[in-house]
Amino acid sequence: MEFSREKLKQIRRLMILAAFLVLMILYSEKVFFGAAFLFGILKPFLYGGAIAFVLNIPMRAVENKWLKGWNGKASDKLKRPVSMVITLVLIALVLAIVVGVVLPQMALTISEIGKKIPAFIQKMMEEFGKLTREDSMLADQLNQLDLKGINWNDLLENIMYFMRNGAGNMLGSTFNVAGSIISGVVNTAIAFVFALYILAQKEKLASQAGRLINAYLPARVRRKVRKAGALLDRNFSNFIAGQCLEALILGVMFIVSMSIFRMPYAFTVGALIAVTSLIPIVGAFTGCAVGTFLILVNDPLQALWFLILFFVLQQIEGNLIYPRVVGNSVGLPSIWVLMAVSIGGSLFGVTGMLVFIPLMSTGYALIRENVNRREVLAEKGVHLWREK
Repeated sequence: MEFSREKLKQIRRLMILAAFLVLMILYSEKVFFGAAFLFGILKPFLYGGAIAFVLNIPMRAVENKWLKGWNGKASDKLKRPVSMVITLVLIALVLAIVVGVVLPQMALTISEIGKKIPAFIQKMMEEFGKLTREDSMLADQLNQLDLKGINWNDLLENIMYFMRNGAGNMLGSTFNVAGSIISGVVNTAIAFVFALYILAQKEKLASQAGRLINAYLPARVRRKVRKAGALLDRNFSNFIAGQCLEALILGVMFIVSMSIFRMPYAFTVGALIAVTSLIPIVGAFTGCAVGTFLILVNDPLQALWFLILFFVLQQIEGNLIYPRVVGNSVGLPSIWVLMAVSIGGSLFGVTGMLVFIPLMSTGYALIRENVNRREVLAEKGVHLWREK
């Protein structure tokens, strides 16, 4: 049985791919170590690329709308740096408003809570004492606690051992934490500077990437790569815009509903939930925990009502608003949005939640288009698969 030249090429490629996968499995530990080492080196630049992508969304709007009339050689040279400065100022202004409004209110709230905690603890102790007096069984159980059985000498020796040996470990941990903080600050600075370079020369970088694609990929693969890249760019941009809109809607819902029911700290809790809900689906629960604690010290009954209100609004947001706002922005049905969040969160945590929605949207669009094309061809009598 003779094979054609094209068939031999396919067999050769499959053999090379199989050999590569076998080697990857056999040396998986070294492969993972090398990948982690390479990621550690490239991490600031990967973060810089992500920062540049996010900043490019408002910068593109500034260039296309606010500076649309800037034409000419002199204007073209100034258009990019001016748009970058305006974008950075706008983002810094938004962050300053959020921090300037929320943090002082949080500090004032914490100060008030600090004054209320002693009275709250005293009230809890009085309620507990009243409960033990009324419940004879609970009082008997407390009286049966044997504190004399504790070996105080062994406890003291363990404390001294920790003081002798734990001090060195704590000092080493302190140095490790300090080193991690310094490394994080340096990586952040490198990432930010790299992002600015990308934004300043994005057309040139896109042209260079296009030349590489043209040089090393066949025409059919080039078309697919460009199409997938355009879909990813559009879906990620729309996802970020939809996520910000959804967070704003949820924050306003909490501020309005808490104000209607006369709950304390309505603006602080609403703003906090709006910020934390930038993490898909589950981010608002962090704001819920803080809000519950704030209200609990002020009024435990209102804290219970706040929890009920949170779960009601969370169900509305998670099942109706989020899938429609974010799902429509990336062209992904609601059920697949929930699946993308679940799978991404299980695999890669918060980062996976943020990335998997636009990735699944891109895959969904490509598969949908391919299925539609095959159905059209099948209606015309053209079958891509030969049936035996």
